[in-house]
Amino acid sequence: MPPMPTVTLSLGARSYNVHVENNSLDAVGYLTGRLRMTGKAAVITDSNVYPLYGEKVIQSLTDSGFSTSLHVFEAGEQSKNLTTVEQIVNEMVEEGHDRSSFVVALGGGVVGDMAGFIASIYYRGIPFIQIPTTVMAQVDSSVGGKTAVDIEGGKNLIGAFHQPSMVIADPTTLLSLPPRVLREGMAEMVKHAAIRKPRMLQTLRQLADEIDLGFTLNTIDRLPNIIAENIAIKARIVEEDEKETQGVRAFLNLGHTLGHGVEASVPYGELLHGEVVSLGLRGALWLSRKYCGLSATDEKEILDTLAALELPLTLPEHVSVERALKFTASDKKFSGGTIRFVLLKALGEPVLSNEVTKEDLCEAMKLLTTKI
Repeated sequence: MPPMPTVTLSLGARSYNVHVENNSLDAVGYLTGRLRMTGKAAVITDSNVYPLYGEKVIQSLTDSGFSTSLHVFEAGEQSKNLTTVEQIVNEMVEEGHDRSSFVVALGGGVVGDMAGFIASIYYRGIPFIQIPTTVMAQVDSSVGGKTAVDIEGGKNLIGAFHQPSMVIADPTTLLSLPPRVLREGMAEMVKHAAIRKPRMLQTLRQLADEIDLGFTLNTIDRLPNIIAENIAIKARIVEEDEKETQGVRAFLNLGHTLGHGVEASVPYGELLHGEVVSLGLRGALWLSRKYCGLSATDEKEILDTLAALELPLTLPEHVSVERALKFTASDKKFSGGTIRFVLLKALGEPVLSNEVTKEDLCEAMKLLTTKI
């Protein structure tokens, strides 16, 4: 096998590597040692991931001479809140963690978001390592330094930019995921392809045929390069606009404004994040046709890819359009009351538009109630 890819994010003093390698969980301790970490590791994970990979990661760290503590919370977005943060921080204090300690975030997006946030505030900020175990986390949420928790008013409204010291993505962890979770993670890959690398859409349509029974070992052998390609797309955008002040990083929000509104309007777990991103992409493509002249051919290629992945393009009948629009209006992407909406001029050519009106959002949301 050729050497597996490593993607570097060049952010000055905050630069770090993303290692993408099958079975790299066995090398967590070795790779952490190369960072010259010296303190105690707080391994933060959830009740789903710990039984699968927790002991392996702790053993790898212990074998490399690191002292560890384990912190497990109930799996699910409903745990990503300040109450859980306070509980884990108190556990870390009891375990003797200080400013020389570091956090290891082992799990999907919820774990990475919350563990990263804890690292950003503990002793005013300690290092952390991301070990993402889902497609969504490996290609998107583990990279870029966004950390956050939810409050009653909305998703990810309390957070901080806090870059990890390293990301270790082991594609073999995807073998434990059911097809639905694999598919929803692919939505972020479709987004990456749409904004930066259109040729990847064909690769994703080919992968779609292999998901029905879950990824096989043959698929896993090809995944490191595909995952690294996605990470590189996000890495280059983050390098250009680390804290989303230039507008470039906002391109990563394609499909998310409407998607977050839908996600927040239904009970947790009813629709997965990638599923609502798929819905949001359909709405964004319609708006792109209206305002940017996106061609019907380009729109169809993206929609065909989402359909091949069996991602939803129509709202479930019971979802309230009015309720989804209410949450859409509270999205963080509204700036000073103005809607900042990511649209596509063509495949690979995103733009940030202030032309989209609330009436447009209503039309786009209603569009999602109709079948293609």
